[in-house]
Amino acid sequence: MEHLSLEMIRQQIDQAEGVLQLRQLRNQLHEEFEQRLLLSHSLDWNRELNLVHDSLISKAIALAQADVSLQLGEPPVAYAFVMFGSGGRSEQTLWSDQDNGLIYDDSSDELVSKNAEGYFRVLAERISGMLMQLGYPPCTGEVTSTNDKWRNTWSGYRTMLYEWLKDPNWEHVRYLLILGDMRLAYGEASLVNRLMDELMDYVAKHPIMLEHMLHNTLHHKVSLGLFGQLIKERYGEDAGGVDIKYGAYIPIVNGIRLLAIEAGIKQTSTEARIIQLMDTGFVEEEIAQDWLEALAIALKLRSLTPFQMEDDQFTSRGKLAAEGLTKERTNELKLCLRIGNDLQKYVKKMVSKEIEKG
Repeated sequence: MEHLSLEMIRQQIDQAEGVLQLRQLRNQLHEEFEQRLLLSHSLDWNRELNLVHDSLISKAIALAQADVSLQLGEPPVAYAFVMFGSGGRSEQTLWSDQDNGLIYDDSSDELVSKNAEGYFRVLAERISGMLMQLGYPPCTGEVTSTNDKWRNTWSGYRTMLYEWLKDPNWEHVRYLLILGDMRLAYGEASLVNRLMDELMDYVAKHPIMLEHMLHNTLHHKVSLGLFGQLIKERYGEDAGGVDIKYGAYIPIVNGIRLLAIEAGIKQTSTEARIIQLMDTGFVEEEIAQDWLEALAIALKLRSLTPFQMEDDQFTSRGKLAAEGLTKERTNELKLCLRIGNDLQKYVKKMVSKEIEKG
């Protein structure tokens, strides 16, 4: 499969007749994209990889939908299968897990509503099972469509949204920020767009929400010490390594997400959010370019962290091993972390300004 164009790869995925064939394709693509990483700019590589993930996931959903249709008929109402986390941000690694949900339309017919509840429970289980067969493990935090919380009617989602907005404790704000990365994977886009409109409109009218979100956003600090040294893992099998996911990548994407929410930007990828923040004049071009550079480094180093197979699924602890910290990578990482540290200060300053205005 080496050197296949993105169009040819997606065509092969689309023509796959079953999940076993899809898994064979994913295994081949895993090797292909591992080789491409060191020869490509990481933002370009990330974009292409995530288009492939999207193709694999949407094909799996289509296969699951076809199976359920044979058993239970066509869906009783429209629905949207959505992705959260790195999937929602179009930043999945070669080994990302499942962070997803399912939103289905409301019906005034009580019988249709009852049928829809059972139908989408079966569909969610079928989709989750197929994604596991493809090597995507379920989210350890249970943010998946098989969880009743994340499989709901549109009005059910809206009710949850306002419960979280009106009682912005730590856990509720965590859910709001999860929702902030929501992206359609398959189905009816309007169900997603209307919900995101509700979230953005509320925050625009109640800027104090930004302060609540700020606490969660700044929870993960960059892995850089007071004197510019890397903060390394002290114990266990990752001793001497650096937590790239939570010490570099997450602080950057969290900061950019909050700025995007403040600016009313509905893009979900971190790269697209930075570009739109720059294009709309929300941030100066020089600063935005620094953020893009830090994101590119974080994505590359995150993709270089070791992975393992567990129950035939791809997993990673997100730590760059000590032996991977060459002089060049250490310098790259320190640059990324310095920019990330400045970004967190910038976010704090911008939110404070917005609250003062509001």
